[in-house]
Amino acid sequence: MRIRSAVTALAVTAAVVLVPASASAAPAVPAGLVVKNGATQPVFSLAAAIQETVYITAPMDSNGDGANDRIAARLIRPEGTATGLQVASVIHASPYFGVSSLAREKSDLIVPAPHFNTWFDDYFVPRGYAVVEVEMQGTAESEGCATTGGPEDTISAKAAVDWLGGRATAVYADGTPAVATWSTGSTGMIGVSYAGTLPIAVAETGVEGLETIVPIASISSWYDYARASGISYGGFGSRYPQSLAQYVSNSTALSQCASRYTQLGDQADDATADFNAFWQARDYRDQASQVGASVFMVHGQQDKNTKTTNLGRYWDQLIANGVPRKLWLHDGGHSDPFGSDLVGRDTVGRWMDYWLYDIDNGIMSEPQATIKRPDGTSTTYATWPSGTETNLYFGGPATGAAGTLLTSPAPSGTQSFTDDRGQLEYPMTTAPDTAKPGRLVYLAPVLTAPKRLSGTARVQVTFTSTTSSTPLTAMVVHYTDGFPTRVVTRGALDTKNRLSLTTPSPLTPGTQYTATITLEPKDYIFPTGSRVGVVLVANHNEYLTTDMSAGGVAVSLPTSRAVLPLT
Repeated sequence: MRIRSAVTALAVTAAVVLVPASASAAPAVPAGLVVKNGATQPVFSLAAAIQETVYITAPMDSNGDGANDRIAARLIRPEGTATGLQVASVIHASPYFGVSSLAREKSDLIVPAPHFNTWFDDYFVPRGYAVVEVEMQGTAESEGCATTGGPEDTISAKAAVDWLGGRATAVYADGTPAVATWSTGSTGMIGVSYAGTLPIAVAETGVEGLETIVPIASISSWYDYARASGISYGGFGSRYPQSLAQYVSNSTALSQCASRYTQLGDQADDATADFNAFWQARDYRDQASQVGASVFMVHGQQDKNTKTTNLGRYWDQLIANGVPRKLWLHDGGHSDPFGSDLVGRDTVGRWMDYWLYDIDNGIMSEPQATIKRPDGTSTTYATWPSGTETNLYFGGPATGAAGTLLTSPAPSGTQSFTDDRGQLEYPMTTAPDTAKPGRLVYLAPVLTAPKRLSGTARVQVTFTSTTSSTPLTAMVVHYTDGFPTRVVTRGALDTKNRLSLTTPSPLTPGTQYTATITLEPKDYIFPTGSRVGVVLVANHNEYLTTDMSAGGVAVSLPTSRAVLPLT
């Protein structure tokens, strides 16, 4: 399977793929599994499945008690595994299994009820897989300290992959050895939100046996999750890593790890929101060259929790490193779209069948990306993203309009606005033909044919500021008959971090600078008769933590532009 994963991209276009003679033949589908039309069939009884809890020894002592942490894992496997059936495993690791029901009710986090409460076991166990649910270190029954995305997270989840592959030890509650003799050693990982982040972290290690991951609404960089290029997102500016670690911890960890949790809050550096060693340790894209697993990314285009920046920047690394990949973009928020989408579940099932059981079902020859549109229809594309960078320059007021988007630079001109930190997004985007003191709007002509935005947009601004600090926030907006139909994508930048995310460079009032705002990657169709608009503001208090120092901003038109990936 490792050999095949390296040549999958070629296999799509080549008639024949030659496998080295020294390679062992792909394992046959285990006897007892039923395959029809390229997919495993639900022939095993879920009610009769074996359930057990094991405690895996992880190679770390995160709580400093002098002993390696034991990581608890609950698993469910087909009954036949007790009499010789060997199966692949789908791992679902999470820090939330021990969170009380009361805490779940009070939280807006994606947190399932304790164990086997997703569709994963209902779907995969009857089809001949084990489902292994791993409790992260310091949570539920696992030992250690929670670290909110730290290396310990990766080690504890990776321990399950190693145990299933015979490279780690485990015991049952009574201390007797637990050996996964029923495991083929082939594993996939799947999860939503934090539980979808852990597969990305583990895949970066290149661990043997992890053949594929399905990250849903997941984080690829905790910095990009909590920060927008030097600014904290709203809700992430008050010792967030510390509060999340405490939220998921069991009572023992809360006692043993109190000082460690305080360090998490200190090291996050809320005061500057700059990138530092703490956030570097929680970046899972920097070792993407080590990823040996295939990746099936799933994300909601309206996810305001884990923004699509995490999807897009990770996807770019997968492309750069030739990782076999598939994409499913839906039009929802921070959720698992397959909770109600049976077609999507079957697509994930066929993906697992191909990568864990070598069932040649043609899924890698199918279009790479599925995009679900706001009207509920789906479109597939051979590759993603598909847009071509198109420069639209900021222009001065046309008749009755605040500003225009031009295909060539304006010869001259400056437009100004004053920060309105109490301004909400809807007033920012309404009445685009009217100048408002707290924002600038630039409109393209009415479209005579549909335009698709596919990829990552940027807004480059040449500006002066009346203060030494100001954020710049840009939005691409779909306008219909003068009204905002949708804010398609957003992005923001602390202009003190225009040169570096690690070292701020305060502004000198009145001095001209150029900064580039990178927006969240999206895939959206602007229909005929609509207009593409770009809205520019400073603070956006529904999106960012407010910078109280912001004042006035003047934008130089000739060198300011939006770079949109259009087709």
